Amino acid sequence: MKSKLNLFVISILMSGCATTVQHPTSNTHWTYTGHEGPENWGNLSPKYSTCSQGVNQSPINLSKFISADLAPLELAYQSGGYEVVNNGHTIQVNYQPGSKLSVNDHYYELKQFHFHTPSENHISGKSYPMEVHFVHADTSGNLAVVAVMFEEGKENKMLKEVWNTMPALPGIKKNLADTVSVEGILPFNRDYYRFNGSLTTPPCSEGVLWLVMKQPITVTKEQIQHYTQIMHQPTNRPIQPVNARPVLE
Repeated sequence: MKSKLNLFVISILMSGCATTVQHPTSNTHWTYTGHEGPENWGNLSPKYSTCSQGVNQSPINLSKFISADLAPLELAYQSGGYEVVNNGHTIQVNYQPGSKLSVNDHYYELKQFHFHTPSENHISGKSYPMEVHFVHADTSGNLAVVAVMFEEGKENKMLKEVWNTMPALPGIKKNLADTVSVEGILPFNRDYYRFNGSLTTPPCSEGVLWLVMKQPITVTKEQIQHYTQIMHQPTNRPIQPVNARPVLE
């Protein structure tokens, strides 16, 4: 069952629909607010039952860290972001094949990155105005997400290129004039926290490796406001119980 689920998830990623799509056999609509909001996701469809029944759900408040000898992340990213999608739940940039993440000699390929406002994960109780998720998959469909927090400060030039192309309406895709590299929204310091979690949107599938960068990067207040004006609402799932999971650093 797990392998079938992973293959389904990777097919979603390859189609450019991200972690925010609905199950192809269920046309079940979900939102971030109201009767179809996060507190009711698990009741909207049997396909979404993990959203309410799972025990390793994301996002979480990262705290009570356990010291561990975490291997450095090996990031071999090319300039491959080519398409910007407004899917109604986030702004997503689809990525060309060839960019790799290696964790303990296990390789994942970068599929896409997308944004949430405010941040989904918290660090020691702190929420950030925005968070980006770099979604990777290995050849079996197992997922790894690298998360980076944003705080207000200097303008981010790579983000400016994406924002200039960002579709204003849901369901619209636009090609970037030139491909972009995620290196432009990664911190210089690559120290990170690690925990096991899930997708943060329906179907909330578990078994996702989360790698949260310790150092935030900066964007201007105007860049954050532009995203929130396009999306018209917060795009973050509330914090989920950590339960027995360790958060390693």
